[in-house]
Amino acid sequence: MKRHIVIAGKRHVGKTTLVNRILDDNNVPVYGFRTAPGKSLRQGYRSFFMHPAGAPERFESEENHIGDGNGIKPVGYPEVFDSYGLKCLEAKPDGVIVMDELGFMEKDAELFCNRILELFDGDIPILATAKEGHDIELLNRIFEHPNAEVFHINTDNRDELYDTISALIRERGGLV
Repeated sequence: MKRHIVIAGKRHVGKTTLVNRILDDNNVPVYGFRTAPGKSLRQGYRSFFMHPAGAPERFESEENHIGDGNGIKPVGYPEVFDSYGLKCLEAKPDGVIVMDELGFMEKDAELFCNRILELFDGDIPILATAKEGHDIELLNRIFEHPNAEVFHINTDNRDELYDTISALIRERGGLV
């Protein structure tokens, strides 16, 4: 049986919203990370930050500043993924590891990418989101991972996917 759920889709189709709905239905400790845009750098450019998935508050600092971009050619900071990102991936077997979102900014962060793949080999349940449409080794390996069940989301099927994934989780006896 596949232990991990990956919700894959384009930008702004509801990946994070779907993860939030699923987590709201399951009262378990949450580990891992969430990514979010920060303040605008200049017209059309944004900074992106990584936050612990279970933390109620977000902050913006050099420590968790994972990249900058304009939606066309973002630049990731591998050293932040390989330091702060690894801390966010520390987890206990009593919960779920959230990875929101896997994409291209971390592609050159070797330690971080290796740790993600180790976690996909493991037993702690993962609930991840990933960007589609990028030929990136990490994403390709996750999409093909034998422990990962990949659900492709779009604006037409996101409510149906909630029902499908919720039923699957109930069948498994929860996220853990």
